[in-house]
Amino acid sequence: MDLIRTGIGLSKTIKNVQRFREILSVFAKHGFDELIINTKLNAVIPNFVIPKSRFEKNESLDEKNFWSSVGYRLRKSFEELGPSFIKVGQLLASREDILDPALIAQLKLLQNKAQPIPFDQARSVIEKSINDSIEQVFIHIDPEPIGVASIGVVYKAILITGESVVIKVRRPGIRKTIITDFEIIAFIVQRLEKFSNEIKFLGLSRAINDFFKSIQYELNFLIEANNNKKLSENIKRYDQDNTFKIPQIYRDYCSEKILVMEFLDGIPFNDVGDIRDYPELEKNLKKGVKIFMHTMLSDGFFHADLHGANFFKLENDKIGLIDFGLVGILSKKNRTNLVAILFALLKNNYENLVYEFLDVADYDVIPNHELLVHDIRESLAPFIGLSVQEMDATALTYAIVSTLSKHQIYLPREWFVIFRSLMTLDGAGKTLNVDLNIFEIIEGEIADVMQELISTEALTEEAAWLGRDLLNSFRIIPRHIRWLLKEFAKKKYMIDVNLNGVNQELNFLARSFYFVGLMLLTSSFALSGVIILGDQEIKSLHDIPGMSYIFWGLALTAFLRASIIFKIK
Repeated sequence: MDLIRTGIGLSKTIKNVQRFREILSVFAKHGFDELIINTKLNAVIPNFVIPKSRFEKNESLDEKNFWSSVGYRLRKSFEELGPSFIKVGQLLASREDILDPALIAQLKLLQNKAQPIPFDQARSVIEKSINDSIEQVFIHIDPEPIGVASIGVVYKAILITGESVVIKVRRPGIRKTIITDFEIIAFIVQRLEKFSNEIKFLGLSRAINDFFKSIQYELNFLIEANNNKKLSENIKRYDQDNTFKIPQIYRDYCSEKILVMEFLDGIPFNDVGDIRDYPELEKNLKKGVKIFMHTMLSDGFFHADLHGANFFKLENDKIGLIDFGLVGILSKKNRTNLVAILFALLKNNYENLVYEFLDVADYDVIPNHELLVHDIRESLAPFIGLSVQEMDATALTYAIVSTLSKHQIYLPREWFVIFRSLMTLDGAGKTLNVDLNIFEIIEGEIADVMQELISTEALTEEAAWLGRDLLNSFRIIPRHIRWLLKEFAKKKYMIDVNLNGVNQELNFLARSFYFVGLMLLTSSFALSGVIILGDQEIKSLHDIPGMSYIFWGLALTAFLRASIIFKIK
C-alpha cells in the first residue's frame, strides 16, 4: 500500500486524527513548533492549539551542534511516542548515507529504549496462540523479560518436555499501532518534502515506504521461523566444522504472534570484550564471516542484521546466531550485479561501477554520467592505493551511497540492506578488536562465486530460458497483432497506407528480422547441446546425452525454417 497519498482529505489519509494531534503536540513540545507552523501541519486539524515548546525561542544553535540538538529533540520525541516511532528512529539511525553523523549518534541511543509489557498481557497472547493454558505446555516462564524490542518481548521458559527455550511475544495491538503511526509519519514527511527541496532530495518518503513494507514481515513471526529454517539449511552446506549454532524452532507452538525457539546459553558479543583473549573464537568468527559472504553472493539469502547483540559466544567458542526477522533476498540477476559492483570496487574501475549502480538503482531523472563518474572517483580518492586489509568498509560504503544520493540516485531497499549488512558486520568486528576486513574476505570469495555464475549448469539454464523466451516471443507476437487489429476493427478505426514502390523492400526487411531471430535461436540451441556434453569423453554416438540431441534437433528445425524464409522471394 502506498502510504503517501495525494489529493485526498485528512480523514481518508489518516484514520486516527486524535493520534495525529498527540504526535504534533509531542513534536511541538520538543522544539519543532516553528517547523509545524511553517509547514502548516497545525492547520490540518481544526482548532488545534500548539503547546508551548520546552525550548526557549531565542535558543541559538551554531553550526557545530545544530544536528546534535535536532537529533536529541527527535530522540526525546520518539521515546515519548512509543514503539512505532522508536522503530522509525532506529531506521533513521541506520541511514548514514543521507543523515548527519551527529544526528545519527543521538538516534542510535534509541536501540534499547523500548519498554516491556505487563506479563499478564504476554500470558494472554501466548495462551491464545497455543489454544491452551501455559501450564499445559511450559513448566515455567520467567515473568521478567530477557529482551525487549519495539515489536516483541522475549521471555525465558522451560517446555513441559524439559527443553530450555525462549518465547518471543508480539506486543498486543502493535500491528494496528504501526499502520496508524506510519500513515501519519508518511503524511508528515510528504508535507516536509513540499516545504523543503533539501528534505525532498534525502529520499525520506522512499525510505519510509520501503521500511513499512519490510516491517510487515517482521510482524509475522512465522516468517521469521521460515527464515531461520532456510538460513540454517544454507549455512550447513558450507559449515563443515559446525562453527555456527542456529536455535531450533518449536514450530508446533509458533504462530504469527509468538515464536518459541531453543535457548542459547552464551554471552552476547557486545559483552565479550576483546576477542583476542579467545583465539579459537576469533578463528571461528573469521570462518563464519566467510560463510556469511558465501550465503550472500552465492545463495542470495542472508542474515541482514549481524550486530553484536545477535552473535553469541557459546561453549567451545562456537558462535550462536539469533533474530531472523530481517533477512536479505537477492535474485540471480541482482547477485550478478553485486559481484560486478564488488569486483569493480576492488579494481577501482569507476566506469563499470557507475554502470552497475545505474542498472539497479532508482532515479527520476537520467543522471549526468560523466559528472557521476567524476564524483564517485573523488569520493573514493582516499581509498585509492589502500590494500584490502587497510580499507574501512563502513567509510567506503558511506562514500559511495552518499555520492549516489547527491545525484538523486537511490538504491532499492534490498541493496541498502546489503551495504548496511556489510557495515554492521564491519562494526561488530571493530567492537571486538578483531582484525576483520570485509573486502579482504570478499576478494577471496568472489573468484569462487564468479565460477559458479558461469558454470556449465548455469550457462545451460540461461540458454534454455533464452530459447524458451524466444519461442514464446515468436508465438505470441503474431497473436497479439491479430488481437490488436480485431480491437481496431471493432472501433471502426481504419488506417489506409499506400506506399508505392516500397512494399517489396518492407517485406524483405520483415523477413530479414525473422531470419536473424531464427538464427539466434539456432545458435542458442546448438550451444546448449555442446555445453551439456561438458568434459565427458565421447567414444560413440551412444555416449552423447539425450538432451544434447534434443537441443541439436531444435537447432536444426530452427535452421531449416530460417532457410525457407531466406529462399522466399
